[in-house]
Amino acid sequence: SLDVFAFAVNYGLDRVRFPAPLPVGSRVRMHARLKELEPVAGGVQITVEVTFEREGGEKPVCVAETLTRVYEG
Repeated sequence: SLDVFAFAVNYGLDRVRFPAPLPVGSRVRMHARLKELEPVAGGVQITVEVTFEREGGEKPVCVAETLTRVYEG
């Protein structure tokens, strides 16, 4: 249950890549995949891989890992 967590902190980004350009006015969609849960002092670090794709594009326009730390209450 999420009520045991006191707060979460956006810990930043890791491994950010831009494999293709994103022209102005393009339609974009994002997919997210839970990559890892790692224990840290007082909580857990969550790594999520996010991929941004341009409609009609062959390659993603951005692939990154977001890092969030969630601490117990």
